[in-house]
Amino acid sequence: MLIGDVARRSGVSARMLRHYESLGLVRPTGRTGAGYREYSGEDIRRIFHIESLRSLGLSLREVGRALGDPDFAPAELVDDLVRRTRERIARETELLTRLRRIDAAEPAGWEDVLHIVALLHALGSESAGKRQRAALSSVEEVPVPVDALVEAALSETDTNVAGALRWALARSGDSALAPLAEALGSPDAEVRRRAVQSMAEIPSERATAPLRDALTSPDLVVRRHAALALGARGVEDAVPTLIDMIVEEANDVDAADALSTLASRPALADQIATRLVDHLAQATVDSSARRRLTQALADIPGAKASRALADLAQDEDRAVALTATYILGIRNTR
Repeated sequence: MLIGDVARRSGVSARMLRHYESLGLVRPTGRTGAGYREYSGEDIRRIFHIESLRSLGLSLREVGRALGDPDFAPAELVDDLVRRTRERIARETELLTRLRRIDAAEPAGWEDVLHIVALLHALGSESAGKRQRAALSSVEEVPVPVDALVEAALSETDTNVAGALRWALARSGDSALAPLAEALGSPDAEVRRRAVQSMAEIPSERATAPLRDALTSPDLVVRRHAALALGARGVEDAVPTLIDMIVEEANDVDAADALSTLASRPALADQIATRLVDHLAQATVDSSARRRLTQALADIPGAKASRALADLAQDEDRAVALTATYILGIRNTR
């Protein structure tokens, strides 16, 4: 079969067949009387073998090695192909993500595109200073896409950079809520913590709903961060978790402050005082926890809290009694 016929039937161009011949991959076994190349059935089978191996991603050099060495073991080469393919897919996926983020920012011109690309590179820099500057500059006229900021915030380990990223997310508004809420279900505890911290700093009313949902999270850290944020927003659902935090000495000062904020609503003040008193009466609560609960009553207004403090001033636990007496003295001078 002549080279033109082989090219038509195999789909391999005559030029490529000549290239294969120059590399020694396949040589036509015959020549016509006029000197034209003539391929045998075995030659054509070898061409199809070459194309099959190329379809797996092998270079022509690797194809020649595979076909030319009778002792060639394919396992190592196939493993290497798997690794290279995964790396290529990762690079292509990263490129696709970057292109989507640029498109989402709706750049008006190439200057905007270059600005976004520079910020995206800076967010992935090994330098904490560069990452922080990128976060702080991300709210300019051509902002970094929110999903890029969320991804950066969820993976950031530097405290200062993390704070800058949360600030940028808070400025970006409600668009960050959905990816942050999704991250609350991450198997990584650190990602869940960063997600709820970022969500807590978004001032929008729409952030309240996912924070309420976070109160039922199986992750204790997520529940506590959500409770502190909700307490500051005046959401009474946070009260039980905040009181548990005082008992367990987990950000207990912040928890007491959040209870104080909630207690500024007269309808809630007595309810909070009642809950604190109920915990004080539990036999499982140790002395230090009872003292913290007593201290929390200090900023709870109303007669209920005052009566509870008066009773606690006579408590058998001297530390609790002294704390209650001191607080009463302050309340009486107001």
